[in-house]
Amino acid sequence: MRFLVDTSVFLEIILEQERAEEAKRFLSHPEKYGLFLSDYSLHSIGILLFRKNRHQAFRDFLDDVICNAGVQLLHLSPEDMGMVIDAAFRFKLDFDDAYQYGVATKYNLQIVSFDADFDRTERGRKSPGELVSGSD
Repeated sequence: MRFLVDTSVFLEIILEQERAEEAKRFLSHPEKYGLFLSDYSLHSIGILLFRKNRHQAFRDFLDDVICNAGVQLLHLSPEDMGMVIDAAFRFKLDFDDAYQYGVATKYNLQIVSFDADFDRTERGRKSPGELVSGSD
């Protein structure tokens, strides 16, 4: 199965939050899954790390995730923004979640996230822990 990894999964690790180990276990076997990252997530992580003056952490993230783990980067075109707007209205999502939903829809991916907002959508979501435990 192919998965769109939401920003929340990476931030859990980067910010050393409560579920960081769960996220690390999921991401530690990229060969087991087809993993994808949206350009929106990449830029959001960059903005956050730059604000915290953690430029090297962003470089490390790029090396670890994109270069070494082989997570593929995906984007939406301006023509795709209609589906982002539709998802925002239909499922009461903010822009970042609607964008992620749009990417998952366009590329037919399962969303992996800690964000329960995706539970309101038709695609739903899986948590990293669900996938690691094999309940996908």
